[in-house]
Amino acid sequence: MNTDASVRRLKGEERPLQAQAARAAIIGALRCVDLVVLFEEDTPLALIELIRPDVLIKGADHAAETVVGAEVVASYGGRLVLSPLALGHSTTDLVRRGGRPSR
Repeated sequence: MNTDASVRRLKGEERPLQAQAARAAIIGALRCVDLVVLFEEDTPLALIELIRPDVLIKGADHAAETVVGAEVVASYGGRLVLSPLALGHSTTDLVRRGGRPSR
């Protein structure tokens, strides 16, 4: 998961809306998640090459051929999963609504 510093570099000074510890706790609470690792770089490629995950998950708003590390994971038999998005629940949507949750 991107650190707060890398999110700011990629998305601007107003981001992230939640601190990395809170974001990591949310992801880590999922039963299917074994480990949450923070990375400072703009992409997780070096980390993916180091830890060799079995599954690489990215939001379905990305095309498979543009996901950083997908080819690396596939090269050793791992797989890419494009996870469906919950409409209206992205951080970008939240910012557009002025920080108010959707109903």
